[in-house]
Amino acid sequence: MENTIKFGTGGWRAVIGEDFICSNIRLVAAGILELMKSENKTDKPVIIGFDRRFLSENAAKWVAEVLAQGGITVWFMHRSVPTPLVMHTVKDKELHYGIEITASHNPSEYNGIKLIVDQGRDAPLETTEKLEKIIEKLSDVKYLEFETAVSEGKIIYLNNPFNKFLDDIISLLDMDALRERGLRVVFDSMHGSGTYPLLVIFHTARCTIDTININKDAYFGGLMPAPSEKSLNLLRDTVVKGGYDLGIAMDGDGDRLGVIDRNGRYINANEILCMLYYYLVKYKGWKGPVVRNLATTHMLDKIAESFGEKCYEVPVGFKYISSMIDEADAVLGGESSGGLTVRGHIHGKDSVYAASLFAEMISVVG
Repeated sequence: MENTIKFGTGGWRAVIGEDFICSNIRLVAAGILELMKSENKTDKPVIIGFDRRFLSENAAKWVAEVLAQGGITVWFMHRSVPTPLVMHTVKDKELHYGIEITASHNPSEYNGIKLIVDQGRDAPLETTEKLEKIIEKLSDVKYLEFETAVSEGKIIYLNNPFNKFLDDIISLLDMDALRERGLRVVFDSMHGSGTYPLLVIFHTARCTIDTININKDAYFGGLMPAPSEKSLNLLRDTVVKGGYDLGIAMDGDGDRLGVIDRNGRYINANEILCMLYYYLVKYKGWKGPVVRNLATTHMLDKIAESFGEKCYEVPVGFKYISSMIDEADAVLGGESSGGLTVRGHIHGKDSVYAASLFAEMISVVG
């Protein structure tokens, strides 16, 4: 039988009940375990996070059971967390691997497994290809019951994994400008896992922040959990009717951003990238180039040129963007689908930081 477990740029994604089933999820976990053994990277814990999709927490436990049986210490969550937090923890704690159970912005019938590697990066193609070959050869998968693994100290619940993640983002922001401006914001979490960290940051910044769609809903209100223009009609109406300064939306796992301005206009990802790059260089005095993929606006090239800087073009896939940010010491990099990251932060997309930085820009620039 042909192996149906194939990894794309955002991990393995499959339809729940068809290919995203317990046996396949444990198979992927067993493959990751063998991959770690082959690379002699079994000496550090693996952090496992999960979003709010149907079966996400169960799947996270199934993965944890396999790794725990294989002698790997697992760091587990009491609640759902956005993908950027897992990436940040892998980087901050210098772990070899992290895992997030998510299908990101895909329809509700999908779920998946995202593999994060050293320095908090998306797993590169060579890693996922190697993993696929390992999985093809596996048959018998062993696991240790979750509660047993917890009682034996092989699975450890993290008390508050958000602390360092939040503190690091707050340290990068001009909190005085945010507090002085006192923005009125509506946040649409799209029923995803980005609610808690964003609310903490905006409350710390003394912003007025109201929320919509923050309840857990496996069907995402019948919409795609992607912050596209057609998905944000309720956010647009709420912003305009309530006279808010800003509307912010994130996808299901908190790595894609959408913005509605005070007039109800949808600000697309290309515009967000241009505005933030301009703000960081012009107003914050940062120096350096910018990175985009080949499907993203060439306006970034023109803005970079106006500052005497360069815009680097890379293939589709965020790992190429993060690699080029490092190589070129770029200010930021992103893609037209709504993901971006900024120099000095994590090596993956983070809409918690991006949304906070956008709010800072509005506060400073007006």
